[in-house]
Amino acid sequence: MLVDGQWTENWQPVQASDKAGRFIRQRSGFRERIGAESPRGFTPEPGRYLLYVAYICPWACRTLIALRLKGLETAINTCVVDPRLTSQGWRFSGEIGSDLDRVNGATYMHQLYTRADPHANGRATVPVLWDTREETIVNNESADILRILDRDFAGLADDTICLRPDALEDEIEAWNTRLYEDFNNGVYQAGFASSQGAYDEAVDKVFATLDRLEARLGAADWLVGGQLTETDIRAFVTLVRFDLAYHGLFKCNRHPLSHYPAVIAYLKRLLAIPAFAASVRPDHIKAGYYSIAALNPSGIVPTGPALSYLPTA
Repeated sequence: MLVDGQWTENWQPVQASDKAGRFIRQRSGFRERIGAESPRGFTPEPGRYLLYVAYICPWACRTLIALRLKGLETAINTCVVDPRLTSQGWRFSGEIGSDLDRVNGATYMHQLYTRADPHANGRATVPVLWDTREETIVNNESADILRILDRDFAGLADDTICLRPDALEDEIEAWNTRLYEDFNNGVYQAGFASSQGAYDEAVDKVFATLDRLEARLGAADWLVGGQLTETDIRAFVTLVRFDLAYHGLFKCNRHPLSHYPAVIAYLKRLLAIPAFAASVRPDHIKAGYYSIAALNPSGIVPTGPALSYLPTA
């Protein structure tokens, strides 16, 4: 945890809780855009920006999928943190398929936060979109970065793919809000609940969402408008981690994902798209989640589950 730019205590999974024991997520602190919407003059240039990500992290993998769908891999470099959480949070180790930070020379992600803001407070999260020219964080909110990659790199990106078409904006936003509250964040509210009531409430929301997804996907290939949108990315990153981590470690075990055949068929459709498949590292997902000592003090990483729809761990 950063307090006025200083690392003051060991990393803990629970950021805050309310009086009922519900997990409360930290808000992102860097919310700039690129191009015409940037008051600080961040312009869309190839090679200028660096995207820091973690393959364990669903929020970061949203941005990786968008980066690849939009064909921006050569314009924006990426740097992958070690999935195993340390007492100082995300680390650059160069181990198990992660990277060293060869641009900024940081050992821990929190060092980049204090470089961008010497008085930074809170957790040092991923994803982070970094400006190598100004040596600062442009944005650390995955929802914003999705839209930056989709809209702010015109001329550099593949504009035949639009993840948030204007005509579908209201429907996308309605789905996104429900998915975030009840599913994307809902699994964390279940896993990090500190009371039985908070856990029961969260699990009910998670499985109500899965029922809703099953009904929708039994009648349509995509969640919004008969086409791939950012809503599919948002659903995918939680679904693809469900059996690997949330079902067991987060106690979301009312049903395995195989209980939902239309959802499984949807996952397979998405995994057939290279940008989605390339964002999935089962070894990183399991190593990362099972490194959370508060939930798994032994640190033992399970060998399974064997899931036919996923790349081999």
